[in-house]
Amino acid sequence: MFSKDIASKHKSKLLHMRLFVILVISAALFSGCTKKPQADWIIFGGTIYTVEKAQPVVEAVAVKGDTILAVGTLAAVNEFRGKDTRLVDLKGRTMTPGFIEGHGHIMGLGYNELNLDLLEVTSYDELIEKVREAVAKAKPGQWILGRGWHQDKWETKPARMYKGFPAHQELSKVSPDNPVFLRHASGHAGFANAKAMQLAGVNQLSKERMLEIGNEGGEIIKDDLGNPTGIFNERAMTLIADEIPEATAASDSLALQLAMDACARNGITGFQDAGASRENIDLFYQFKNAHQLKTRLYVMLTGFDRPMVYEWFKKGPDIDPNHFLTIRSVKLNCDGALGSRGAWLLEPYTDRPDFYGMATYPMDTVLKISRMALKVGFQVCSHAIGDRANREILNRYEQAFQEAPAFKDHRFRIEHAQHLHPTDIPRFAQLGVIPAMQANHLSSDRPWAIERLGEKRIKEGAYMWQSLLKTGARIVNGTDVPVEPINPLASFYASISRKTLKGSPAGGYEPDEKMTRMQALRSYTLDAAYGAFEDKIKGSIVPGKLADFVVFDQDIMQIEEDKILATQVMMTMLGGKIIFEKK
Repeated sequence: MFSKDIASKHKSKLLHMRLFVILVISAALFSGCTKKPQADWIIFGGTIYTVEKAQPVVEAVAVKGDTILAVGTLAAVNEFRGKDTRLVDLKGRTMTPGFIEGHGHIMGLGYNELNLDLLEVTSYDELIEKVREAVAKAKPGQWILGRGWHQDKWETKPARMYKGFPAHQELSKVSPDNPVFLRHASGHAGFANAKAMQLAGVNQLSKERMLEIGNEGGEIIKDDLGNPTGIFNERAMTLIADEIPEATAASDSLALQLAMDACARNGITGFQDAGASRENIDLFYQFKNAHQLKTRLYVMLTGFDRPMVYEWFKKGPDIDPNHFLTIRSVKLNCDGALGSRGAWLLEPYTDRPDFYGMATYPMDTVLKISRMALKVGFQVCSHAIGDRANREILNRYEQAFQEAPAFKDHRFRIEHAQHLHPTDIPRFAQLGVIPAMQANHLSSDRPWAIERLGEKRIKEGAYMWQSLLKTGARIVNGTDVPVEPINPLASFYASISRKTLKGSPAGGYEPDEKMTRMQALRSYTLDAAYGAFEDKIKGSIVPGKLADFVVFDQDIMQIEEDKILATQVMMTMLGGKIIFEKK
């Protein structure tokens, strides 16, 4: 009996063990057969550039919610297809990550849609005619506002010029009763008519006030008799701007909406706004809270409002977990532009040998803000175009870094970095400073910039993209809209060709400094995201990142160079939603 009981118990134990093993194996098999998550979208049928070295081109992408679910072959991605999955057949077109505007002014873009757009004006006479047409539609006394003119891009110039700029008489003649203020394309100068100057009391300015303006980093251009010509350079623009009625909440909202529409049409899913005011930021939050943002905004606080900067430093960055509105950087405007001869140079202007440009922000304040920013987790982005401005900023950054060696991943930037002394080029990579450079400035400026700087300085230090990349720097690309049109393909074209948008010269200006196509694409996607601490969530097509894409009708990585500017955006997707589709 005893042995039978033992045997019976042994059999029972073996049976239980077998059942346990069967259950474990069944669970493993069941786990292996679990359905993969169902994609909301599967995109296929074209060339998809991921901007990832491990898998640079793929056949298909699966999207779930706002996130990339899978990339790879169509067969592999099809495993995520379900009965509700929507399919997008690219029909031979090309898809890349959504483009990121690395340096622009989103409210300026919007207001360019509302006011006079002078970017395409080719002469002073054409500018006058546009103002004449605007006056005919305006109410008595209404301000006529515009932006985009650039005297060095005009095909014909007026006979009467002062320090390279036109005078106001013709402008005043067509608008005697309506004040006019037209901002230069660079944003660093403005053109006022007599009525606007009368309202600002400019004609009655004392010599002491003129001197004060100069000390503040501004200049009123005068004629041979000492009369104001209507040109206000740098900080002097505030004399006129302070008289312009403030924008309304309704016009601001409309401008932001128009700007986002323009971004979507151009394949731009992210926008790094270079210098926002309190009012801008309040508006951005209103749109975010109402779920109306359809462009991801990375916002730089304007350094001109120092109390606002210090308030934000006290409360710390606001990094949006949904990645629509992040505020963690500050923009310091440290010099002017080459077009207005406000860029701060180590040697005088070739075409104005008595003038070096000017600093428009105190260098001791740059150092102070850099020190504070490192401690509170803010990024500093300093506008510097001239070689002296770039050197001075690099010096201040370096001092701040040496004083705070624990803060390694600061990603401080220099916005534009347009003209560098050769010895300063390697310092960007050495210090970990990011050059945010807008390649389309070469297309627009290079033909006349040589007049400002001379051949030696142009060849050794202007628009030095490849030289910076070879040292290990990561370039953030963009357009500086509304200084230039928002179209990113213009900057992409300039990056790889170093030509004007009319295709000259044949081999490009200083061709050794061209970017490769992949470098140019990275500068508008992954490296642009890096410049905003966002390279882990966007900028390339890889599982886990945001589903932000742009689809082009041509393969910009393969087509002939001269076809790039004719390429069209066919679709823009933001967070798994189609926000633009060309019909």
